[in-house]
Amino acid sequence: MSVGVLIHAIFRQTTILIAQLATSQGLRAPLAQIADQVFIDLARELERQGVSRKVSADMFGLGLRTYRRKLQRLNESRTERGRSLWEVVLEFINGQPAVSRTEVLARFPADDEAQVRAVLHDLCESELIYSTGSGARTAYRAASPEELSALHRDQGPEGEDDLLLSLMYREGAMKVQDVAKLAQLDAAVIAERLARLHASGRVEVCELDGEAHYRARALTIPLGSSAGWEAAVFDHYKALVMTVLARLRDTRTANLQDAVGGSTYTIDVWQGHPLEDEVRSTLSRMRASLSDLRSRVTEFNATNELPDNHTRAVIYVGQCLIDEGNSDVE
Repeated sequence: MSVGVLIHAIFRQTTILIAQLATSQGLRAPLAQIADQVFIDLARELERQGVSRKVSADMFGLGLRTYRRKLQRLNESRTERGRSLWEVVLEFINGQPAVSRTEVLARFPADDEAQVRAVLHDLCESELIYSTGSGARTAYRAASPEELSALHRDQGPEGEDDLLLSLMYREGAMKVQDVAKLAQLDAAVIAERLARLHASGRVEVCELDGEAHYRARALTIPLGSSAGWEAAVFDHYKALVMTVLARLRDTRTANLQDAVGGSTYTIDVWQGHPLEDEVRSTLSRMRASLSDLRSRVTEFNATNELPDNHTRAVIYVGQCLIDEGNSDVE
């Protein structure tokens, strides 16, 4: 399989996962900005890896000038330089009782009208603003503090805290601003959550270069918990990606003694098969063994200071049962 085909196949599986997450539990999560966000994130990651903008533009099939213009358009408002269009549109609507679509478009004349409309739609879907009317007569108002509080209660602080911890867990010590950027939330909101997590002992605070940094030492989502499933999904996926990346960096031929790498085992059984029960119970034994090991290591680490230079073992374990007759996944 060529690298190009592999990238296409992985992207296809990722879009399936995103679509499933966006509609899980009856939700209809807004996706208006997802395509642009994929472009921005890929461009930033290529730049972080030392790839020049000219080479990146070639990889996207764009001319250098077009590539630069697209980055500029997506990263910031052309009317309000240095700030995202999403941010400045929300701020504009927040500043008055109600505002018409015509007024919004007039306020951001340098920005593409389709982009402004997409931002308005996304803000409405996120319930940060509300709209009435239709067409040119559409008017917008910001969500009231009571409405925002109700939205926050519906989401549940426990699940939010778990998701924030999962974002931080594998990143090491971070400043409030870095956590806010990762979580795509206001720094003041993140500071409040981090203070709550620190008070409960779920995050640590350390000082690096004279600034406070926050670090999540552990992430545990109880089996069967109704809250925090988002964090569990993210951590599961992140562990898988980290394992694949570590293997890609290792050019040696894999063998069973390697500490880095992974294996996928597909085993076909059926009702009445002599090994059906053993197949179904194997993962349970693996999870129980790993949970016990993690508990004993955590207990030791609780009374012994973790050195800055240490090794973190990331073990990815997952399973699914597919009924080939019905093509359903259990």
